[in-house]
Amino acid sequence: MPEECGERCTETCLCSLEGIITTVSKKWALLVINTIGHYQKLRYNEIMHELHNISPKALSDILKRLEREGLVRREVFKEIPPRVEYSLTEDGRELRRMVIPLLKWASNRHNLNVERCVNRYRRVRLHKIKDEQ
Repeated sequence: MPEECGERCTETCLCSLEGIITTVSKKWALLVINTIGHYQKLRYNEIMHELHNISPKALSDILKRLEREGLVRREVFKEIPPRVEYSLTEDGRELRRMVIPLLKWASNRHNLNVERCVNRYRRVRLHKIKDEQ
């Protein structure tokens, strides 16, 4: 039987974790969040350009999912031709700040297969993480 921790513990509801874990565990989610966060605002084709290996459908799907979760804001400008920009919401910026240590930890692991990493992501410009100030 688990030991009670009394005053040393805080009670936290983990129910909302299910939806966010499902979203951020998608293949491109963290890279899309990092890319948008790095530049503050990006258009769809700019994100495609930064993440060379992502398919248009995968990018479209992940942007819709991140927007539904309240992590990404989609701003439509009524211009000819139409212009759409993506930026992180406050929750998206907070998530990015929380995930940066995880990304750095994963990158610095001693058993990282560097050759695989270089071959797979060499064309991705945002292979480095820019910390928010």
